[in-house]
Amino acid sequence: MANTKVAIIASNGSLFDAYKVFNIASAAAASDAEVGIFFTFEGLNLIHKEGHKNLPLPEGKEHFQEGFKKANVPSIEELVGIAQEMDVKLIACQMTMDVMSLEKDAFVEGIEVGGAASFIEFAKDANMSLTF
Repeated sequence: MANTKVAIIASNGSLFDAYKVFNIASAAAASDAEVGIFFTFEGLNLIHKEGHKNLPLPEGKEHFQEGFKKANVPSIEELVGIAQEMDVKLIACQMTMDVMSLEKDAFVEGIEVGGAASFIEFAKDANMSLTF
């Protein structure tokens, strides 16, 4: 997938959303795609220093937690690190941060902060655009 660009919008903040976002992003990056994720509204929880450690499961799906452990699925904290090691661009939405009174230091190290226009600039020539 060299010369491929993948643009992902993460606007939801559950554990399932985090696994979807980071699984797809890491798989694309492992295939030599350039990957950028724009985190907005509840999606900011996926990169929040504390928030990504306690992401909720949908009601009635608590049994998945045991399945993740049995299958040796990495934690979200580990997946964030893997994505960063693979040069996935993590962009926190400035407007949402302002609305929620959040500062950059509330998030994991290495993120970028930008507005929708910054993400549009990244995504304008993307081969794939995904929203979670």
